Amino acid sequence: MASLLVLFVFFFFISSCSAQSYNVLSFGAKPDGKTDATKAFLAVWETACASSRPVTIVVPKGRFLLRSLNFDGSKCKPKPVTFRIDGTLVAPADYRVIGNDDYWIFFQHIDGVTVYGGVLDAQGTSLWDCKKSGKNCPSGATTIGFQSSSNVVVSGLTSLNSQMFHIVINGCNNVRLQGVKVLAAGNSPNTDGIHVQSSSTVSIFNTKISTGDDCVSIGPGTNGLWIENVACGPGHGISIGSLGKDSVEAGVQNVTVKTVTFTGTDNGVRIKSWARPSSGFARNIRFQHCVMNNVENPILIDQNYCPRNENCPGQVSGIKISDVLFVDIHGTSATEVGVKLDCSPKKPCTGIRLEDVKLTYQNKPAASACVHAGGIEAGFLQPNCL
Repeated sequence: MASLLVLFVFFFFISSCSAQSYNVLSFGAKPDGKTDATKAFLAVWETACASSRPVTIVVPKGRFLLRSLNFDGSKCKPKPVTFRIDGTLVAPADYRVIGNDDYWIFFQHIDGVTVYGGVLDAQGTSLWDCKKSGKNCPSGATTIGFQSSSNVVVSGLTSLNSQMFHIVINGCNNVRLQGVKVLAAGNSPNTDGIHVQSSSTVSIFNTKISTGDDCVSIGPGTNGLWIENVACGPGHGISIGSLGKDSVEAGVQNVTVKTVTFTGTDNGVRIKSWARPSSGFARNIRFQHCVMNNVENPILIDQNYCPRNENCPGQVSGIKISDVLFVDIHGTSATEVGVKLDCSPKKPCTGIRLEDVKLTYQNKPAASACVHAGGIEAGFLQPNCL
């Protein structure tokens, strides 16, 4: 009898700890792509928030029209929450509906959230056209963002045609993105694929990014970022920065970028900072095993960053760049200069290592242009720089 009682208690415990599942259809969402499902999604979040057990929110096949959503976990009972998306979330066709919001879909103050599968279609093309026309347009909403959260997983998600950035990780800890696809036109403005800042222990694996700005942009305060097995292009490459916009700024450190293929991008691996005083830095950076296919600036450190040469500060960068490794980077450059290290004369780059670099331009060795950069060269190098 005692053993049966123990067994009963065990199974009761297991069942009480098992995840609860909520389907958005049960809260009034319609998968027709025309009926506003925003209230239904917020209602299912409120219910999930109140649960003390792990929760799975199910979004079935179909198209769900959504305005801006804020999933705030600050008042929720602590437990992991999973969004399992089998369908497509679609933003309003009129870009003005969400265009002045910072985010279309926003998660904040959550410990343990997983977004699995699904397509996010932000329908940003009309806003891009507005911006290109020179009219007065809203800046646009980032498609999905995570802020002040920990233990975040995004797996198998596809982001289409964002108004602004596709995915933003800000002020988070322990984040893993895997099997993500980002798709937008190569001339779409400010559509960074994945932006990471003020976050620690972030990894990006097995991801394909085609967009109109940086495939991955890495902002101040990033510490411990691992990027591996990524296809980038079109886009502006993988960029640390821009740094030094503020005079007092957190640094970037412990970043590894490996096994990345760049195709037709404006840049390959890049560190960029404004030419103005700043307390920021970039150190312990590793770029390894990268393939360049017709890339305009395969290896670039630019400490005189000023896009379109508008309102350039015209000063000297205070960002200290040190301990940067470029190893096994090869392929074709779309410009004559394949390696450009334009470092600060006030705080020259130190600890740069170039090893096994082979870049060609029109079937000939690419050139290099390097100033205020110190370090060592090893292995086969084409071109030399340091």
